[in-house]
This record gives sequence, C-alpha cells and structure tokens, in this order.
Amino acid sequence: MEIRKQTSLRGEIAVPGDKSISHRAVMFGSLAEGTTKITHFLKGADCLSTISCFRKMGIDITEQEDEILVHGKGLHGLCAPEGILDVGNSGTTTRLISGILAGQNFVSELNGDASIQTRPMKRIMMPLQSMGADIVSIRDNGCAPLKISGHPLHAVHYNSPVASAQVKSCVLLAGMYADGVTSVTEPVLSRNHTEIMLNHFGANVSSQGTTASIEPEPVLEGREIRVPGDISSAAYFLAAGLLTPGSEILLKNVGINPTRDGILRVCRDMGADLTLLNVSREGEPTADILVRTSRLHGTTVGGEIIPALIDELPMIAVMAAFAEGTTVIRDAAELKVKESDRIAVMTEGLRRMGADVQPTDDGMIIHGGKPLHGAVIDSCLDHRVAMSFAVAGTLCEGIMDIRGAECVNISYPAFYSDLYSLGEK
Repeated sequence: MEIRKQTSLRGEIAVPGDKSISHRAVMFGSLAEGTTKITHFLKGADCLSTISCFRKMGIDITEQEDEILVHGKGLHGLCAPEGILDVGNSGTTTRLISGILAGQNFVSELNGDASIQTRPMKRIMMPLQSMGADIVSIRDNGCAPLKISGHPLHAVHYNSPVASAQVKSCVLLAGMYADGVTSVTEPVLSRNHTEIMLNHFGANVSSQGTTASIEPEPVLEGREIRVPGDISSAAYFLAAGLLTPGSEILLKNVGINPTRDGILRVCRDMGADLTLLNVSREGEPTADILVRTSRLHGTTVGGEIIPALIDELPMIAVMAAFAEGTTVIRDAAELKVKESDRIAVMTEGLRRMGADVQPTDDGMIIHGGKPLHGAVIDSCLDHRVAMSFAVAGTLCEGIMDIRGAECVNISYPAFYSDLYSLGEK
C-alpha cells in the first residue's frame, strides 16, 4: 500500500464497532438463554474467529447485513467441537474463550496463526490452573496451541501481576463455572467491558477499586447489544485530524469508556482541540468527537493511564514524532508481546522516516518536530502498526510504502478507503 501526503481532511466517519465489545457480545450471547441481537458488530477477522469458534461448539449464529443474531443455549449448552478451534490472530478470542472452556465437560484444543503461537498464555494458564483447570501448552512453551480438558472449577481470589482485561475476563468467565465467588485484583484498573456486559446479561458482577468479583452459575438471558464505535479505530482519525493543516473531522458514536479513553487524555495533554458532542452515559458511554487541527507538543505517557491506551500507543508514537518537543512513553513493556514487538517495530519505522527515537525497556523517547519523509515500512502484519504509519504517510513528504498493509482487515477492513474519503476530492 502506497500512502501519499494529504492537504486537508474534512468530513464525518463512523468507525467500526468496538472490537472488545463485539467479541464479548458473541461469547456472552452464546452462553445466554434465548437470542442476542448485535448491531454495529465489527466484521473484522478477529471477531469472525470468535463467531467461528462458537459455531463449532454448536451455537447457531446468523450474520445479516446490519446485525448478528446469536441463538444461545445457556451456560452449559456448548458441545464438544469437532477438530481444533481456530482463533486466527485473535488474542482476545484465545484468552477469553479459555476461561469458558475450562469449565465445560469436554476436551478442546485452541490454535491460531504464527503470531498467536508466540503470544504469552501463561498469564491465563496460571490463574486457571489455580482454579483446578486442566490447561496445557501442547509445545510446553507457554503459548498456543492449548489443550483444555474441562471440568468443575474452584473459586479463587486471583491477584494479577498485570493490568490486563483479557486475564481478568478469562478468570471471571471461568468463575461462572466455579464453586463460589471468584475475584480478580489488578495493579491498576484495566478496561471493564466484561463486567458491564455480563451484568447486562444478568450475571452478578461487582467491582470495588481494582477488584472485580463474580458469583457462580448465573442465568444469562439474550439481550440487544448496540456496539459503540471503537475508540482504538477512532485514534487514527484523531491523529490525522489534529496534525493535518486545515482539518475538521467528526467521529460518530465512539465509545468513551473511562477505562479506554486514555487517548483522549493524552491528546488534550499535547494541546489537542477535541470536543465531545451528544454524550450518552447509559451502559457503555459514547459520544461524537469533533477534531480540529492543533499545534501539538510533547508529553509524558506512563503509569496508571497505560492500560487505558495500550492499543493506541503506536499512533501516539507517530503523533509525538510530528509534535514539538520530547515525548516519553514508559511503563509499556506490554507492547513487546502484542501482534508484534511494537516498541521495536515503531522505533525502526519512525527512524526510517527520519525521526529521532530511542527505544527503552518499557517504551520510547521521541524527540519530535524534525522533518519526516516517506519510507518503506514493514508492518510485521500488525494492524495497529500499519494504520499508524498510514496516517504518518498522509502527513509527510514523499511516498509511504507499507508492506503487509492488508493486515488492517483484522480490525478495520475499510480503513484505507475511510482515510482517503476525508481528503480533498
């Protein structure tokens, strides 16, 4: 994919449905009694992997143009799959479904693409094993493929060493099949979509500080779910609108959950002109976001805000390279174990553009304001990397040549067409 400089970006964008919420709507709908109707579902490759896995376990899921219908069979209604459950490139599918499978009465095996087979799974295996689960890494390397022999589980209070919504969700989902109240305490609060949605379906999930607890054997009932726009997908247009001269972009119906809105806080810290319109606080909070060109400056990104913007850090790194002054990203070692080592990949790509970037063990130091130019960028098949450098390509001189650009299909199949739709006609 070759990206060229744009002069002015104007218009409205309805970004795809939130990936995290789309995954969970299918999973919880499958475990509910009755039909769950999901609108604005993200039909990206990752979420389609979740649908595929539950279909293999006997759940009837109908895809229509504007909605997904999940005909659930209740908490104990899944059946043993024939063959391997293919999670594709989806870490969310892998980690969350493991918690569900641990409490079933059948044996299953999870596997995915080459990237998934390098992603760390000990972080879910350890708490599940503490609950009595039989889950093993088939290659004994702490990664997929995983074999899970389901059976009844014991309740635990797990103190997670990492703030991870995937770890927390995995344990809470396993807790539905446990013999008492299961709790997870995190070092700082991670995104809470699981807690909000499980309660919406009828579970009893309580939260106090950084601890979430679930009572066992909930009776989940089918619901209607309107998936808000994904703030992680909106981040690319936030950056493009802020950095491209003469721009004004309206992003419609974006999720602004406080456990996910770190990108908005960092943009404002950098001097961004952002306005929230039509704010709704019911269930998952949403708003339209009006973005106008701004003169950005460096900032420090670290500490408790990191879980609220971990997926947006590649885009923040690009913003920092175009901003004046120095930006420090720290406390983000988790970037090393995403779809790629995002610290290394972003550092290499930005340096190819002429940026002054130093990688650290847990982030980057970026001295912004230098003239940048197009370059050949290897996305390492990481959708966040590809989209971040695509935005960079609309801002700099010369041609940005992104290798493996099609990987955006994981979360945003229409990304490139949406990006160019905002340019001068």
